[in-house]
Amino acid sequence: MKRLTIALIGGLLSLNAFAGNVANGEALTKKYNCAACHGADFKSPIDPSYPKLAGQHEEYLAHALTAYKRGDAANGRANPIMGGQVAALSNQDIKDIAAYLHSLPGSLVVKR
Repeated sequence: MKRLTIALIGGLLSLNAFAGNVANGEALTKKYNCAACHGADFKSPIDPSYPKLAGQHEEYLAHALTAYKRGDAANGRANPIMGGQVAALSNQDIKDIAAYLHSLPGSLVVKR
């Protein structure tokens, strides 16, 4: 029982470590004009090849932004536009943006 309690407390603490600030994420998406490509509602991108971000999983968004920041390095995503957009973001900024975009109602569905 003691081990289970410790595991549960550890799990809760790790979830809080990932938490982003939704209000700051909203401010950052405005500052960096993310809506210019991904749409004002973040689910209507200007080009069908651009991803819909609203409602996407928070952890995935943070991972993708971090990969764009890495660029051509190992485990990175080489995209000159996104690389330029995320270059100035801190790790906390990335968490905040991911939390904000996750909080938005999205049109993403899972089909089985």
